[in-house]
Amino acid sequence: MDILSLIGRSRELFDTDINNSAEELSQRVSSSSFLVLGGAGSIGQAVVKEIFKRKPQKLHVVDISENNLVELVRDIRSSFGYISGDFKTYALDIGSIEYDTFIQQDGNYDYVLNLSALKHVRSEKDPFTLMRMIDVNITNTDKTIQQSIAKGTKKYFCVSTDKAANPVNMMGASKRIMEMFLMRRSQEICISTARFANVAFSDGSLLHGFNQRIQKKQPIVAPHDIKRYFVIPKEAGQLCLMSCIFGENRDIFFPKLEEGLHLISFADIAVKYLKHLGYQPHLCKDEEEARTLMNTVPQEGKWPCLFTKSDTTGEKDFEEFYTDDETLDTTRFNKLGIIKNELNIEQEKLQNFEKEIKNWREAKLWDKTSIVSLFQKMIPNFMHKETGKYLDSKM
Repeated sequence: MDILSLIGRSRELFDTDINNSAEELSQRVSSSSFLVLGGAGSIGQAVVKEIFKRKPQKLHVVDISENNLVELVRDIRSSFGYISGDFKTYALDIGSIEYDTFIQQDGNYDYVLNLSALKHVRSEKDPFTLMRMIDVNITNTDKTIQQSIAKGTKKYFCVSTDKAANPVNMMGASKRIMEMFLMRRSQEICISTARFANVAFSDGSLLHGFNQRIQKKQPIVAPHDIKRYFVIPKEAGQLCLMSCIFGENRDIFFPKLEEGLHLISFADIAVKYLKHLGYQPHLCKDEEEARTLMNTVPQEGKWPCLFTKSDTTGEKDFEEFYTDDETLDTTRFNKLGIIKNELNIEQEKLQNFEKEIKNWREAKLWDKTSIVSLFQKMIPNFMHKETGKYLDSKM
């Protein structure tokens, strides 16, 4: 399946930038050692492949998912083969004692790339998952940076999200707060990051869900009023690697996508996807009709679809990679933009955030209202979009 055509493009976004930087990129990677955290997720795997094919001296990959690590190794062996450098994977929880011991014993890397994240808007439905989001997106990030500093790592890269720009959901806000913590640590180590669009057909995404629905012979559901930018997994991997290798301290890289050319709705992609498979969408009025028609209309070359208006908590009406008050460099690369950040540390806010989270954990007591309030103290313009409806209540 040609993912590019489904998202309305005919060519890969970063071809020119990768080709122009190819020699220096290969030289730096082949002479360096790398640790990739969260390296078995969709973006993580794409990053690992971009590094592996340039033959690094050492490439270690950590992820909590044992199954995804197994598939990553099979994929790499089947596509790229082997390198003379040290390539290993570790099924570890970054927050665990086992991981800390691993870093203590074998934590010497030139580059540490952190791709681990709780990335779903739907994860803000309960206070317990929200606290884990804080742990994964903020606390563990700060911990692994400190470990990198102690080990003499020369560069730390961490993936952010386009939803960190003027956030309306807790996931995007957690990543914006993470960026504030990165700013503090940038005094001690060179840090760069990236904000980018939805990764088409990445694990857990709505488009990945299309694949699952077809395989399981179930209806396809998508919002018709939400338009998003998309990159393919390979582009996500390239963007992260370019930021890691070429980003200056406190740089945030983003893809230069054009609103008129590259915004596309989930419903439009669903229609293209079904046509690629030989089906016409059959529009249904509700979930019950969609489930019922699965027994009949596919034999007629049609697939039940429910395209609805989005009304769930945290959905942003539009996408943006930067805010009006951020300084941009749009000339260094062809399709890569850079947000240039001066050192600006809000120490009192960061310390208060750490104190509040520590108190809640020790008391084993917290609620969503308190977490939202704390986030709003950290980000005064955080307009949390709460509708009382969540994606788990939908098909």
